[in-house]
Amino acid sequence: MTFNPAKAVLLVRNPIAGRHRRGFVESVMRHVREAGWTVDLVETAAPGDALRLAETCDARRHGVIAVAGGDGTINEVVNGLARRGDGGPALAIVPIGTANVLARELGLDFAAAAIARTIVAGDACEVHPGEASCIAMDGGMPRRFSLMAGAGFDAKVVAGVSASLKRRLGRAAYVWRSLVETHRYRPVRYAVEIDGERYEAASVIVTRGRHYAGPYVVAPQAALGEPLLHACLFERWGRRQTLRFGLALVRGRLPHTGGYRVIAGREVRISVLSDAGETRRQPVQIDGDDALTLPVSIAVASGAVRLLRPLPRGLEPLHDLGRGMAVGG
Repeated sequence: MTFNPAKAVLLVRNPIAGRHRRGFVESVMRHVREAGWTVDLVETAAPGDALRLAETCDARRHGVIAVAGGDGTINEVVNGLARRGDGGPALAIVPIGTANVLARELGLDFAAAAIARTIVAGDACEVHPGEASCIAMDGGMPRRFSLMAGAGFDAKVVAGVSASLKRRLGRAAYVWRSLVETHRYRPVRYAVEIDGERYEAASVIVTRGRHYAGPYVVAPQAALGEPLLHACLFERWGRRQTLRFGLALVRGRLPHTGGYRVIAGREVRISVLSDAGETRRQPVQIDGDDALTLPVSIAVASGAVRLLRPLPRGLEPLHDLGRGMAVGG
């Protein structure tokens, strides 16, 4: 259904993400204002700022909280909204990050006018985030994720990319770190329990959506609107297999690659079965950030977050956002 909130947007911008796209964000803001809305801009200064803003903003004033940042900033906002329960503002995405995976999952058009149109008159869909908890830390606050949690190779790549390296190299930082992790590869084995069934894997990604690292598809049957997790299992070990899986991913062939399979379920537990002599911690990435340490339990959160996506073709509002005036209706 079309979302009709109070006509004010709280725009949370990460000034580090998309530093070269400030003009794009300003263009989106201009289009939103020309449509008759108020935009209140707040820039984050430290980790946790976006979470706090999402958790405490006044939903009576701000019908929408928009995020101009990467998937990590979006994750903070999702966690903040999830803590509020019902009654929080809807979440809109202004894609300026490295991968923009959630934006692709929602089918956003990356043009400024189209993003503004989604903010002011998008389709609000209720999405239950995933949530991951460290099994060894009973009573700890679960970490929600809009997209995915991962353990194994991709989590080690994420853990090895510092904020400064990411600022300097952008997406190339992950390519470089992937080569480093391939060189230092150890055949660690992970135990993956999906709804009580036990599996083994060299690496695992638990996702709510189809995409990974941008446009690449890892779980073709996944859908944000369905309360299911999709566990992507990389079941073959070794450097050559790691390179083979990576090549299949970028060529769009991963779902059809031998040694890879996707299993849907409602609860996933991941632990280390054999560390292969690797003494460093076994990280868990959450929406592209180094967040937790194995073992973890992953489920679908009970509370929902409203995400704004474009209206289906033919149902767009009859407004010219470039001039801020109605064309008809």
